[in-house]
Amino acid sequence: MTTRREFIRNAALGTAAVTFSANSYARILGANDRIRVGIVGFSDRFRSSLSPAFLSLADELNFEFTALSDLWSIRREEADKFYKSRGITLRLARNNEELYNGKDTDAVIVSTADFQHALHCAEAVNAGCDVYCEKPFAETMADARIALEAVQQTGKIVQIGSQRRSAANYIAADQYIKSGKFGKIVMVEMTWNVNQPGRWRRPNVVPRLREADTDWNRFQMNRPPTAFDARKYLEFRLFWPYSSGIPGQWMAHQIDTVHWFTDLAHPRTVVANGGI
Repeated sequence: MTTRREFIRNAALGTAAVTFSANSYARILGANDRIRVGIVGFSDRFRSSLSPAFLSLADELNFEFTALSDLWSIRREEADKFYKSRGITLRLARNNEELYNGKDTDAVIVSTADFQHALHCAEAVNAGCDVYCEKPFAETMADARIALEAVQQTGKIVQIGSQRRSAANYIAADQYIKSGKFGKIVMVEMTWNVNQPGRWRRPNVVPRLREADTDWNRFQMNRPPTAFDARKYLEFRLFWPYSSGIPGQWMAHQIDTVHWFTDLAHPRTVVANGGI
């Protein structure tokens, strides 16, 4: 029996020279299988890392970007220019409500402020989308539970991204430990020494942000309402309650590595020290 894919391929091959470009032919073949992906937050990391990784595999895996949501008008303008220069036209949304009302996304990549991740994940799955979400998943247990409940109720697929999971050296270490050659693990000591006074500060970007160009109330989500502050918007990692500081930024990497290498759900005891 001829499958739908084979039928379309044979029909298209007969007329491709007249009707279809190679690109449009590929789109026809995979139209029913293509995954339409929305972008929630056009962050610097999304632009420099997540988007290139996605686009490098989009054709092979039959994915495409269809829409983008960002509260800040400048980010939307930058995204529009960024993707049009690559031959991609996105529907631009001022917020996630507009994004999901468009009904043109099957999945989303969440790349917003860290404290928003869990709540944006919950919004996405409740809107019927699968989710790839940056780490950290949440900055409070309350937010984590909101998202977990939403994911469990909807049955949607969610992946939390942590770059070590894709690093060849960490993958090799995991394989070595699980081979048994390393021996039994009885204790893990994690240390991360950093001296970067300017880290997480955006002095060149903060002056560009005006309250009229974004939606400060939506940005704060379930945090206590406060007066607009461009630094808290763009340098959120430096301020409570928008960040847990070092635990959310770096300990999340370390803890995830231990979970991964040991297959342990949680430690029996923990000791931590350090400061900001």
